[in-house]
Amino acid sequence: MRAVPLARIARPLAALTATLLLAAAAGAAGAAGAAGPADPAADAAALARLEKGLANLDSVRAEFTQDLLAADGTSTEHAAGTLYLRKPGRFRWDYSQPQQLIVCDGTILWLYDPELQQATSRRVRDTLSQTPAMLLSGEAKVRDGFTVHDGGKGGGLDWIVLVPKADDTDFREIRLGFAGELLRRMEFADKLNQRTAIELKRLERNLKLPDSLFVFVAPPGVDVIGPAAH
Repeated sequence: MRAVPLARIARPLAALTATLLLAAAAGAAGAAGAAGPADPAADAAALARLEKGLANLDSVRAEFTQDLLAADGTSTEHAAGTLYLRKPGRFRWDYSQPQQLIVCDGTILWLYDPELQQATSRRVRDTLSQTPAMLLSGEAKVRDGFTVHDGGKGGGLDWIVLVPKADDTDFREIRLGFAGELLRRMEFADKLNQRTAIELKRLERNLKLPDSLFVFVAPPGVDVIGPAAH
């Protein structure tokens, strides 16, 4: 099993952070409903849960595992670590397996690979599509960027499904799985039909997260690439 390549996942992971904000918000507002046929009322309730929770959510901390899945559901690439998110627009995916870092202060997105001794910076406005960036900043509503469905029950979890409205997103579909009011699993399929699953544990909301978590300073001797290098 291979480690997840940092450069390949940076853009989708940054966009996914906005979706995680929505998912944690849904957990704050209530779990999904029961399984069943398409139900406009249930879909509307799922959307209302997301938007209500998002309005009351300022920060998230959680431990995670991340797997790229083969067609049979087995993992072909694996990573694990701790994530932090604070509105507006700040996030940090701190990988311990393998040791890597993605951190954003709301303006600059950093990718740091200690093994390669390389840090790459990118402007958020050039990296994220409009909808995830606006969700992270708190400037947009869920309904502006996604069609939301009540996904019913499966695998012991209640599901909410998000389908992006825009064509410039990295995902075809995102599924959020809840155990009661706690977000446990996220599954997303990209436009090449590759599937990634993220399992969460020890998720905490509305903590006081210091600014220093979202600031990156390259260690001495590290090769710095991108706009922040100058």
